[in-house]
Amino acid sequence: MASSSSHRLSMVLNHLSGGAPAPAPSDSSLCAAPCAASVSTTTQVASDAHSASSSASKKPVFGGGKGTLAVTDSRTAKTYQIEINQNGAIKATDFKNIKAGGDGAGVKVFDPGYVNTAACKSAISYIDGDKGILRYRGYPIEELAENSTYLESAYLLMYGSLPSKTQLHQWERAVMQHSALPQSVIDAVNSLPHDAHPMGVLLTGINALSLQHPEANPAISGQNVYNGRDKNEVRDKQIVRIIGKMSAIAALAYHRATGRTMPSPNVSLGYAENFLYMLDAHSGNVNYRPHPKLARALDIMFILHADHEMNCSTAAMRHLASSGVDVYTCVAGAVGALYGPLHGGANEAVLRMLMRIGSVDEVPRFLEGVKARREKLFGFGHRVYKNFDPRATIIRRVAEEVFQIVGRDPLIDVAKALQDAALSDDYFIKRKLYPNVDFYSGLVYRSMGFPPEYFTVLFAIPRAAGYLAHWRESLDDEDSRIVRPQQVYTGEWLRRYEAMDGRPQVAGGVDALSDMPMSNATRRRLVGSSVAK
Repeated sequence: MASSSSHRLSMVLNHLSGGAPAPAPSDSSLCAAPCAASVSTTTQVASDAHSASSSASKKPVFGGGKGTLAVTDSRTAKTYQIEINQNGAIKATDFKNIKAGGDGAGVKVFDPGYVNTAACKSAISYIDGDKGILRYRGYPIEELAENSTYLESAYLLMYGSLPSKTQLHQWERAVMQHSALPQSVIDAVNSLPHDAHPMGVLLTGINALSLQHPEANPAISGQNVYNGRDKNEVRDKQIVRIIGKMSAIAALAYHRATGRTMPSPNVSLGYAENFLYMLDAHSGNVNYRPHPKLARALDIMFILHADHEMNCSTAAMRHLASSGVDVYTCVAGAVGALYGPLHGGANEAVLRMLMRIGSVDEVPRFLEGVKARREKLFGFGHRVYKNFDPRATIIRRVAEEVFQIVGRDPLIDVAKALQDAALSDDYFIKRKLYPNVDFYSGLVYRSMGFPPEYFTVLFAIPRAAGYLAHWRESLDDEDSRIVRPQQVYTGEWLRRYEAMDGRPQVAGGVDALSDMPMSNATRRRLVGSSVAK
């Protein structure tokens, strides 16, 4: 950031954290983890973190760089010149000029799932799937996992630079002071069934926050609420509020299932440490402290899950933001997308797969079942990575550190045997199926005592930083406009309305609704009748 921007941000965070700037913390208090509590990832720092002096440190020419694409339409024999920008991208709208009569419309780009469509420009995260590289604002994920904290990495994602000591202290204080929940949110969560899924509870809490802060809703307070004269203060207030409260809502969801009362946050602790405190400080024991190595391990997990470029839920976040809706609704929508089993729920599927395999001896038979399409292999392969997911390498090391504290999970041996067998089998090598972030994360969470249905919540808590960074970036994107994708229409062309008596009965529709099962309570109600007075 420019110095003026840094100064402005410091003033905003100082205002949000409640008054005069506190003295800058000592070097030891800013250390990613005290020596006695460190979780080492040194041996896992991959080639990306060691490449600063190599050619890899030079920014590549993306997509081959700037140029022109000549497209010849075989229908008309016309040739069109389409500009390729410096990032190796072309504008999809340029294809609208390619026409061949018919309905007069130009060519559309058909890309289900946005496999090769760049919906925005972003400076937040960078992934090289072929080389197994992930960077936040240019910093290798390995270096951040080794040296940073979740809140420091969140600041980096949000504002583009690592904070100074004073900035980090103000940022941490602002976030932690917003970790207490309003009673309306607690009441909304407590109104839910005790067996409600934790992700559903988390969504309820986030939506309740939206109702708690109507001043942050452009539909209520004015369309310009996030881009007005005080835009930085307004944006930053929502950012620290959401990051601070995400872990508290998640802890409340945990206690909703256990039937216990959640203690108040301890704002003197670090982010992950306070989260564990809210889970485990029973009966208001303010002197309770989580094990420092477990707190550091969870903090590393939070760093690794904080952002991942334009994934499904982040794309949903930016999609919703384009409509001008309030940031709480945007985050709730993104978390809703993360709830999907193909996105955030994959680590739970990995754990259940490992439990089903059961032992190292069963690994060969399981992989034969995968190749015969009788079994599904979870935790391998990625839409982007065609190499090792760098996060998986770090998490495997974190798992070993956690086992030293809480005991070794025997499933880690099954996981290692499965990884080794798959990576030595031509079937999986040819398909570039490597372990992804979900492969070991479930084992870490299970070893720390979290139930499988809570795993996606542990994904959502840190990903809030990435969501909010993309939300903030999209507000200042001059190319941003309301998302309105095209479609390729394949339905009926023109039909006339038919009177009821003349319509044929077409199979499908609601025919099967009458056969749907119903509860005995519903049957009791339906066989009853109203008594006339």
